[in-house]
Order: sequence, then C-alpha cells, then structure tokens
Amino acid sequence: MEATDEAEKDEAPATDAEVEAAADADAADEVSDAQADADAEEDLDGEDSLTFSNGVIEKIVAIAMRDVPGVIGMKGGWLNRVQDVIGVSDSRKGVTVEVTPDASVRVNISVLIEYGAYAPQVFEDVKKAVVKNVTGMTGLSVAGVNLRIEDVLTADEVAARNKAEKVAEDKALAEAAAASVDADGTAE
Repeated sequence: MEATDEAEKDEAPATDAEVEAAADADAADEVSDAQADADAEEDLDGEDSLTFSNGVIEKIVAIAMRDVPGVIGMKGGWLNRVQDVIGVSDSRKGVTVEVTPDASVRVNISVLIEYGAYAPQVFEDVKKAVVKNVTGMTGLSVAGVNLRIEDVLTADEVAARNKAEKVAEDKALAEAAAASVDADGTAE
C-alpha cells in the first residue's frame, strides 16, 4: 500500500478539466460496452428477419387505390411524368411512405378524384383500404394516412385522359416491337 500512496503523492493534483475528461472517457467506454452488448443481442436475435422496402408498401397502397370509389387515379411527381412520356409506368405513382421510429408506417397519397365525389368519404375509404391492405399483407401497423387531392376530373376529362393513356400505351408497344426487329429486318 505504501507504494500506491507514494505514487499518488508524486502525481500532481488533477485539474477540473482532467477530471471531466477522465469522466467523459469512462462514460464513452460504458456507452461502447452497452452498444457492443446491444449489437451482440441483435446478432443473436437477428437470425430471422422480415423487412419490406418502401417500394413494396407503396405498391400495395397504389394497387389498393384502384378499388376506392371516387378515386380516378394517382398523381405522381416529375419523375412519374417523365416515365409516362417515355411509356414506362410506375405502379407506385402518387404514394410515398415513411417508417416511424416505432416501426409503423405513415402513408402519403396524392390522388385524382371524380367530380361530384364527397372528399371526406373518399378520405375515409382510402384510410380503410390502406390499413386493410398494408396490415393484411405485411403485418405492419399504419401510423397515419395523409391524402392530398390533386385534381377533380369530370367524366369527359376522365374519358380524354384514358384515351390519351391508351394512345401512349399503343405507341410504346409499337416502339418496343420496332426495337425488337434486328438490323436484317427480321423479328427476334
């Protein structure tokens, strides 16, 4: 014990900054140890897992919207408009999802509704469809649904829109068929 006492006497007294630095280092070591323990537990518990990409949940929601009365279509962003122009459709158009800290899902949807549809009822029907399909297919809970009505379309506007989509689809199919013809003029 005397050797320890002599060593302590030879050392200069610690400053407040040195004491705080030592305490911070000890706290950091404890955090690192706790993180290592948590990582080890995750490794033990993590042998089996089921995860979903946001795109899967977005697609489930977008497909569910097809059956909601009053919803005519989805409204996407600029990327969806570019895809529409080149004939590539995105079934997730108009849907984004956010995973909350408690691992539930918040869904954001942009739709076009039929003129004359009662928007609050459309919203309730959308919420029911989202919860039913997302929970039923993934087991995830839905933390919330945000619905944005981007446009209201009359029956004439819907018919014109459908005709334009059909023309664009036919054009894309014709271009794909033409592209499949090789340089000799024969079909692949």
